Amino acid sequence: MRETFHGDLVQLGVELGGMCEHAATAMRRATRALLESDLALAEQVLAADSDLDERRDRCEEQANTLLALQAPVAGDLRAVLAAIHGAERIERMGDLAAHIAAHARIAHPARVVPTELHPAFSRMGQTAADMADRVGELVGGPAQGGHAELVAADEVLDGLHGEVLAHVTASTWGHGPAVAAGLALVARFFERFGDQAVSVATRLEFAATGELPRSG
Repeated sequence: MRETFHGDLVQLGVELGGMCEHAATAMRRATRALLESDLALAEQVLAADSDLDERRDRCEEQANTLLALQAPVAGDLRAVLAAIHGAERIERMGDLAAHIAAHARIAHPARVVPTELHPAFSRMGQTAADMADRVGELVGGPAQGGHAELVAADEVLDGLHGEVLAHVTASTWGHGPAVAAGLALVARFFERFGDQAVSVATRLEFAATGELPRSG
């Protein structure tokens, strides 16, 4: 019975890892769509978002079945609850990538990001996608210590977010208030993506150790 339970738990981890891969791909494509005004790529991200919703539903159903039929305790219970939390948060990461793609679609054929901010947004996209990849690794392997790595990456995202806000609110900003407001919103989507990844890593480490890691 316990072997069956742990096999099901491993399969649940595989599903969550697939969700992370999906979220990372969505973020990379959404970032490219944003920076390159690529309408087709933006549409791909938006069309694929429903798949992540379905994956979340499957993960939650599997996890709830384990809770109902196996009545796990201690570390096993923490692992199942972490999976439920993770499925919800990773799905939210996909939503945030879709929001970025939607902004690119609405603005098309205009370019959303002025040339001087391309490096900041490009780095935000890469950092966020790498965080999703790292969460996927933590789901399938040792989670202890992963929280600290994700917090460090999130601090990079926070710094880039602040850099964008400082730029669009400076007296030298020359692209108008509407563009500034749009960029502030899009930068917030990247920043929130990172927050969700940290939240998943927090629960995974708690599941592995029984102790909540420090937030800072």
